[in-house]
Amino acid sequence: MRVSDIAVTFNPFTSPPTPKLTQTLSSFPSPAIAPLKLITRENQELWWNHLTRSNSDKLAKNWMEYQGINNWEGLLDPLDDVLRSEILRYGQFVEAAYRAFDFEASSPTFGSCKFTKNSLLTRCCIIETGYKPTKNLRATCGIQLPGWVDRSPSWVSTRSSWIGYVAVCQDKDEIARIGRRDVTIAFRGTATCLEWLENLRATLTDVGGRGGGAMVESGFLSLYTSGNATCPSLQQMVREEIERVLEMYEDEPLSLTITGHSLGAALAILAAYDINTSFNNAPPVTVISFGGPRVGNQSFRCQLEQNGTKILRIVNSDDLITKLPGFVINDNDTMVNAAGLSSWVQRRVENTQLVYADVGQELRLSSRQCPHLSKGGVVACHELGTYLELVNGFVSSNCPFRATASRVLC
Repeated sequence: MRVSDIAVTFNPFTSPPTPKLTQTLSSFPSPAIAPLKLITRENQELWWNHLTRSNSDKLAKNWMEYQGINNWEGLLDPLDDVLRSEILRYGQFVEAAYRAFDFEASSPTFGSCKFTKNSLLTRCCIIETGYKPTKNLRATCGIQLPGWVDRSPSWVSTRSSWIGYVAVCQDKDEIARIGRRDVTIAFRGTATCLEWLENLRATLTDVGGRGGGAMVESGFLSLYTSGNATCPSLQQMVREEIERVLEMYEDEPLSLTITGHSLGAALAILAAYDINTSFNNAPPVTVISFGGPRVGNQSFRCQLEQNGTKILRIVNSDDLITKLPGFVINDNDTMVNAAGLSSWVQRRVENTQLVYADVGQELRLSSRQCPHLSKGGVVACHELGTYLELVNGFVSSNCPFRATASRVLC
């Protein structure tokens, strides 16, 4: 299977187990950071990095830099401490999308959000963020399947599932600290059987609209644009909520940050592209992507760059998912032959709908550089918690992991 879910791996012909929640961050050992306490459903104490007043001035004055207006130039290597904390802060919103999802296969509410919108972050034990969820989001599988699938257990037949949420920063102190009102969209990764099937549709398809030859992975686009009689498409829900938010806060500084892990990272890029091509008055749109697969071709990348979408891809070089699907081209329009294919095969692959292009700026990390992650397997390399721990410990390409970094995974 191509896109691995961080929270659960299951055989589609057996009932999946209840997943173990990804455990995340401990306190970051810096005098400029104060911890934000989290409690998992097992009552294990975890800590999120939370910026204090000592560095809030830097963030407030330079928030557009940290949102990528200059493509994070000078901030990635070595990794700027404020940017590190911002990445981890958005990571917690993705964590909440996993915690709130009902993974229990036998539950009549499988595939839904376990909590009310107003209590979502609090019930996920992610507190003191200053953000309030304003919209629940669902994604629908667009694959045409035999009728017997609808008579299967819910974990097989569920077509529309809760995929994430929109949250708006409402706290005045937090708005002052980050320098603007921020709107966050957070997406979880693959969780249902039909989402897995969509992930396997690796061929490129026209993104539509003003794409100019832009093409994206068929399955990701299907999940973003498909709807049915009982559930509008994810695209429609995102557009309606962003339109509402833009009208409500049109007279103040605003940013839109879309974040996700795995499948959620792919949907985040599609949502950012859609917003920037649909709204002439869109605020700065930034994507923080954790362990995302490839999404589109070179024309799609060019369209993202032209409409000003800023994308920061956090990549674990040991994570197979970030190397899929298809093949990738470099900036010289030459296919990168990572698999050692012959030139004859390369030429024919270039004629297929499987040639992708990486997008945005990359923060490349490695599990092998982390003492307590180096022996992890393929699945561990893709987990959201692994990504957050690597961000927590990374210093620079010359010092991939701080010896003083606290262990953040239990």
